[in-house]
Amino acid sequence: MAERVAVIGDGAMGTVCAIMLAENGADVCLWSAFPDAAARLARERENRRFLRGFPLPEGVRVTGVDAEALAGASLAVSAVPTQYMRGVWGRLRPHCPSDLPICSVTKGIENGTLLRPTQVLRDVLDGGESARPVAALSGPSIAPEVARRLPATVVVAASEAALGRGVQGLVSRPYFRVYTNPDLVGVELAGATKNVVAIAAGILDGLEAGDNAKAALISRGLREITRLGVVLGARAETFAGIAGVGDLVTTCISPIGRNRSFGEAVGRGRGVQETLDATDSVVEGVATTASVIALARRHGVEMPITQAAYEVLFEGRSPADAISRLMTRPLKAEH
Repeated sequence: MAERVAVIGDGAMGTVCAIMLAENGADVCLWSAFPDAAARLARERENRRFLRGFPLPEGVRVTGVDAEALAGASLAVSAVPTQYMRGVWGRLRPHCPSDLPICSVTKGIENGTLLRPTQVLRDVLDGGESARPVAALSGPSIAPEVARRLPATVVVAASEAALGRGVQGLVSRPYFRVYTNPDLVGVELAGATKNVVAIAAGILDGLEAGDNAKAALISRGLREITRLGVVLGARAETFAGIAGVGDLVTTCISPIGRNRSFGEAVGRGRGVQETLDATDSVVEGVATTASVIALARRHGVEMPITQAAYEVLFEGRSPADAISRLMTRPLKAEH
C-alpha cells in the first residue's frame, strides 16, 4: 500500500515536495490554507502562482478542507512560512494525531518566541512537552530548479534517526539527493540564518559593490552564523556542509532567490516596505533578521553583518552607510 503523506502549504516548496513524493509512489494530499486557492489548484492541476509550468502528478490530491488535510497520513510535510506556522498548525491541531511525524521544509525563526520551525510545531501541537518525531529538510533547493529536475543535494535532520532515514527514502529522487544529518539544531539554524546573509548579499548587488565584496560577505557571514549556531548547541561542521555553506552560496548568488532579490531592490534604493508589498512570495529573511538579532543579543554573540542588515531593514540606515560601517570597523585578526 502506498505511503500517505500530507503536504501542508501550497507555496513553491510545498508543491515541489508534493510532486517528488508522488513521483516516488506516495499518496499525497496537498493542503492549502485558502479554499479558493485549493479549488483552483485542484482544477488547473498546476500551481500557476508559485510554480508555473509544472503539472501535479495524478498521485497528488488537493484540498482546502482542514479535516481532510492529515486524514490517514503517516507523515506530514510542513511547508508553511515561519511566521504563519503557529496559526496554521493551531487551526489543524484538532485533526492532527498525537504521534504523527512531521518534517519541516521551512527556513526561519519565529519572532517573539525565537523558536525554530520544529520547535514551533511541538509547541503548538503538544505544548512543547511531547516527544513527537520531527525532522527538518534543508539545503540548496531553489524550487523552480528542483521542479525542472536539475541536480540538487540537501540534508534531513530528525529527532529520531529512523524518521530521518524514512524521509530520506520518501523524498530522494535521481535528481534530488538527500543525506541524513544528526544535527537538527544546526540544520534549522543554518537554513534560517543564511537568508539574512542573502539579503545583505542582494544589497551589495544593488549597490554594484562587486564580486570581491560578495565573497567577503559570504565568508564572514558564514563565520558569524556558525558562531551563533555553536552557542545554541549546533555542530560547527553542519555550517561547513550542505545545509550551511551550500545553501548560503546558492541563496547569495541565485538570480531568482527571493531574499537576495529583495536585498538587491533595497540596495538600489527601493523602500523596504514597498519592496515587500511588491513581492508575491514571503521573504523569510526579513522577519528572521529580527529574530537572529534577538538571539545574538540574548547570547552575547557578535554578528556585524546581521546587525547591518537589521539597521537597514528596521532602523532606516542607508545601505551604503551600512556597508561603509562594516568596512571601517576596527582591524582585527581573521580568527
